[in-house]
Amino acid sequence: MEIPGDAEIRELHRTYAPSREAFEVVFEHCRLVCSVASQFFAGLDVDTDLVRAGALLHDIGVYRLEASAYVRHGVLGHELLASLGLPLEVCRFCSCHTGVGITRDDVVRQGLPIPVADYLPRTPEEELVMYADKFHSKRTPPVFLSANTYATEVRRFGPEKVQRFGELRERYGEPALGGLSAATGYAVV
Repeated sequence: MEIPGDAEIRELHRTYAPSREAFEVVFEHCRLVCSVASQFFAGLDVDTDLVRAGALLHDIGVYRLEASAYVRHGVLGHELLASLGLPLEVCRFCSCHTGVGITRDDVVRQGLPIPVADYLPRTPEEELVMYADKFHSKRTPPVFLSANTYATEVRRFGPEKVQRFGELRERYGEPALGGLSAATGYAVV
């Protein structure tokens, strides 16, 4: 499997971003998620190059949203990367990072505008990117989310999502967000 490098990934973002502003917001988010994920590498048996590529590409589908529901960005990103011939192992970071995973039951019960399927991480690398993504938000202004804040936010999707986040939190621990906050000026909420 050929994993794209940082320069190739940056060029993909530049190519598909509809504006400079969109590029700056999405690519910065992906870089920050990559920084968070790398904090967990010690003691994990993961392909760090694959995690890096997955973190840097996981939100590329945001550029294709137009007026679509935000939940579609994962599927759209997966489709985009697949159309470019990237390996399935890279494409899946897009489709399986949303929330703490979307099940086929979630799609049906919530009437989500995506094909009925399970969008769950299958590898430690996918799970790590999904978890790291929970700690930064592209909202305006962007912020870092503490584990407690995300645990509160995920409650709206049901107790099983809170439990799943708790399991991830126990497995990986919590990232150090202070240095990233100081470097970016984004608050930790």
